[in-house]
Amino acid sequence: MKLKMFVASVLVLMSAFMARPQAKYPPETRNAALRYWMAFAEMQDPPADKATQDLLEKTVAGAAAWDENKIGPILDANGAAIRMMQRGTKLPECDWGLEYDRGPRASIAYAPRARVLARLNTLEGFREMATGNPQAAVDTWLAGIRFSEHLARGGTLIFALIAKSAILPNLRALTAESKQGHLSDLQKKQVSAVLKGLREDGFDWSAAWGLEENVGIAIFAEVRSSANPGATYQMIMGDPLPSGAEPPSSEDISKYREYMKAVQAMLNLSPDAARTRLVALETQRRALREAVQKVTPGTQKLNDARLEIFVARNELLESIAPK
Repeated sequence: MKLKMFVASVLVLMSAFMARPQAKYPPETRNAALRYWMAFAEMQDPPADKATQDLLEKTVAGAAAWDENKIGPILDANGAAIRMMQRGTKLPECDWGLEYDRGPRASIAYAPRARVLARLNTLEGFREMATGNPQAAVDTWLAGIRFSEHLARGGTLIFALIAKSAILPNLRALTAESKQGHLSDLQKKQVSAVLKGLREDGFDWSAAWGLEENVGIAIFAEVRSSANPGATYQMIMGDPLPSGAEPPSSEDISKYREYMKAVQAMLNLSPDAARTRLVALETQRRALREAVQKVTPGTQKLNDARLEIFVARNELLESIAPK
């Protein structure tokens, strides 16, 4: 009898608990950048000694064999950050919250940590492959590709260049493993689907260049309105205003914008098609006043960066194409 009463009491308590309305969580974010910020907070900086740094760089580049004893503990210490970053790559949006209106003073504090986290993730892929888990390795490297896309989104050229350094090791690792016959047909299809959604040159370099133009305009405006233009120019640029130079005039700024718009259009072409046209635009760049030229990014190295991604992407596509 006592047992029946006990069971009945438990059932009553359970029904009361089940009847209670469940707490509702707020909607989860769609913004991957928030996940990445949390991942950066979880990161443990790898050892700074040169031997370890050289080993990490060589391993990421595929120039050194996997060393679990030396690299494994670094990845273990950063496991939470890596997994959080990978979850972030599955979200559809990425807004880093950059303060564009601050021009050259907009914070880019997350850029160095993003570079380190991208490298750790690539290393995690090598670890998975070395321990006989090719599917996890493929998933990890594909997450690295998506992270690099997010990293470049909405940023100036510095972010596109960091994203380039992040994406290339993943593309090249996948190519190497595919050529060695380590990827299944299903994994090749996974890779192909991601690559088809990726620009041939990786990112929207034209949009990044457009933001760079805006930064330049903000610099000129601040220098022109300053009571001490030379000191302001040096504070922003790190170099003194050229000897005898005046703050950029309205005409100087107009020529600067004309040049920047011309380059922006070229960056929508393929790297090969853009190369000769960018060389032709050098005459227009050299016609700008020296103080303005110093604010203007170089184009050839930039186009070479686009070409590196273009070539790496095509090599990977060829390696996974059905034979």
